[in-house]
Amino acid sequence: MIKFLDLKKINARFETAFQQKLKSVLENGWYILGNEVAAFETNFANYCVTKHCIGVGNGFDALVLIFKGYIQLGKLQKGDEVIVPANTYIASILAILEADLIPILVEPKLETYNLNPDLILENITSKTKAILVVHLYGQLAEMDKINAIAAENNLIVVEDAAQAHGAVFEEQQTTQERERTGEANNKQLTAKAFSFYPGKNLGALGDGGAVVTNDSELAKVIQSLRNYGSEAKYQNEFIGVNSRLDELQAAFLNVKLPNLDAENNIRKAIAKRYISEIKNDKIILPFWDLSENHVFHLFVIRTKNRKELQGYLLENGIQTVIHYPIAPHQQKAFSPETSGWNHLSFPITEKIHKEVLSLPISPVLTGDEVEFVVSILNKY
Repeated sequence: MIKFLDLKKINARFETAFQQKLKSVLENGWYILGNEVAAFETNFANYCVTKHCIGVGNGFDALVLIFKGYIQLGKLQKGDEVIVPANTYIASILAILEADLIPILVEPKLETYNLNPDLILENITSKTKAILVVHLYGQLAEMDKINAIAAENNLIVVEDAAQAHGAVFEEQQTTQERERTGEANNKQLTAKAFSFYPGKNLGALGDGGAVVTNDSELAKVIQSLRNYGSEAKYQNEFIGVNSRLDELQAAFLNVKLPNLDAENNIRKAIAKRYISEIKNDKIILPFWDLSENHVFHLFVIRTKNRKELQGYLLENGIQTVIHYPIAPHQQKAFSPETSGWNHLSFPITEKIHKEVLSLPISPVLTGDEVEFVVSILNKY
């Protein structure tokens, strides 16, 4: 059986280093916001070419704390509208609601599954104050266009990068480096939220998340908010929460981070094989222009008869997963008794959720396994 994602095999490669880190943390005797968290925050900020990284409990909290941080700074107010892709994982939308903001669902592009910049302008109102961009499946959205729209309309840009560790446009990387070194004069407000859920490209052995930003003021507020709103012990400036990256998970992430680029390259090599070798007119392959803007957290195909194809693959020893079977606006949580979204129509989003299927892809998937997946798909 080819597993969709063999986490045991992925993490077994680091077992010796994990054991050493565990011993070090135990011997140090400091378990919350200690040296490992501080080291990871520095390491991940450097990796992202960003001034600040704040470790938090999970990716959802990272998003919520960004929005709450902007509210504390007066950049957002409760009840403001936030544009968000209609086809994202529901956590993106729940984070907006958790911060007492109003999600405005906007259709994606069918080819990339990411937010369609051309539809953003149509949905901007006097209440629109931010855009939550989701880099779905590991592919960056069209940030050049989205940032331009945001700048023209004085909107905050928040990026849900939970699936996109290491993805970057070359021109963005140059801009980020200038911002980090103080050479750029970019007044636009931005922050990114990351998840280190075990299945991510950079995954912990439990929950974990982080906020990265060049906004020093926002970073300071989030550092307080994640720790009960406290900057000094027993002194609480804000109404905060308890959402701190665990010291042990930070230690494990410090072990895995130096391997992230190499593992992303393996994912891209597998994706390149899939795209060039799968030849079946019943299967729609994902769009990729071979740039660095996709790290293939997931390799997502589309097909008209998903249930049949998924069953066929399983019969042939290939596990697949559906990301995601139900569109957010069709979830029971958003029934007429709550938001009333169930009656809304998002044809592109609904088509995506009915047709997508994720194939196995990971840094431990072998060449023979890739060849087998391709062979079975071509026979379908």
